Amino acid sequence: MSRFYRIYKIHGLLRNARQPVPMRVFVEELESSRNTITRDFEYLRDSLGAPIEYCRNANGHRYAPGAPVFELPGFWMNPAELYALLACEQLLENVQPGLITNRLAPLRSKIRYLLGESGHDAEAISERIRIQPIQARTTAHHTFDPSAEATLSGKCLTFGYQARSGGAAKERLVHPQRLLHYRSNWYLLAWCDQAEDLRLFSLDRMTHTEVSKRTSKPCPAAQLDAFANSGFGIFGGQSTSTAHLRFSEHAAQWVAEEQWHIDQQGQWQADGYHLRVPYSDERELVMEVLRFGPDVEVLGPESLRAEVAERIRKMNSIYW
Repeated sequence: MSRFYRIYKIHGLLRNARQPVPMRVFVEELESSRNTITRDFEYLRDSLGAPIEYCRNANGHRYAPGAPVFELPGFWMNPAELYALLACEQLLENVQPGLITNRLAPLRSKIRYLLGESGHDAEAISERIRIQPIQARTTAHHTFDPSAEATLSGKCLTFGYQARSGGAAKERLVHPQRLLHYRSNWYLLAWCDQAEDLRLFSLDRMTHTEVSKRTSKPCPAAQLDAFANSGFGIFGGQSTSTAHLRFSEHAAQWVAEEQWHIDQQGQWQADGYHLRVPYSDERELVMEVLRFGPDVEVLGPESLRAEVAERIRKMNSIYW
């Protein structure tokens, strides 16, 4: 066991003890000799200022009762906690490359140094934790950075927006409310001055993004939640219908454990697994239903069933 971990363990034993801790406990817990532990006591006392004292009556060590509460100075964490921090950094970097690289570089170096001191391999994180950004759309830094800055600083944002539905690009002035990361892609939830309503903008469709000096007006959290969470998928708005889907036993092995929406209702019945999901825009829901092929049937509403049936007919005309 490295000194790094022993110091952490000794501190934990002394801090949580209600009475002096006998030397045999340290020997057993740290799997080290009395001489090694005694040197660790001296290091804690002389180098880190720990108020360790020996209590002759109880034949054990403790933190002096009258001393101020002692904590390990600086950035002192055990290897598991350091690994967790490095893992979080790895996850964030994969979600948006460059998002925190420069800002966290000094911290990352210190974490790696501490792990090296404790005899652990920091490089294992990058090799053993991977994110596969399937179907991710690239968001350029000159779009993401000002969008994040405006959202966090409470400033308005101007940009050109080319909707996927077609038409010419339009200039927008918006009041950013939230950045959403959904299915490997970034979206900006904002109040749009032109539409005079909340809108959701895909960052990969934005151009010449610029933070305005104008202060943005915040929207109530309940209003944002209602827009973003009322219906299934990324398309916002108050839910207007509820999809009734029946899954085969095979597909239900996965679907029954998934959350499609916070207000969904699922139930096993004699003919399969029934799932009811509220939605406001059927586009993404149709694609999700088609993903399951013959293992799902839309029982209602009729408009959703008809749309799925029409998509299947068009697919059939391609292959037959």
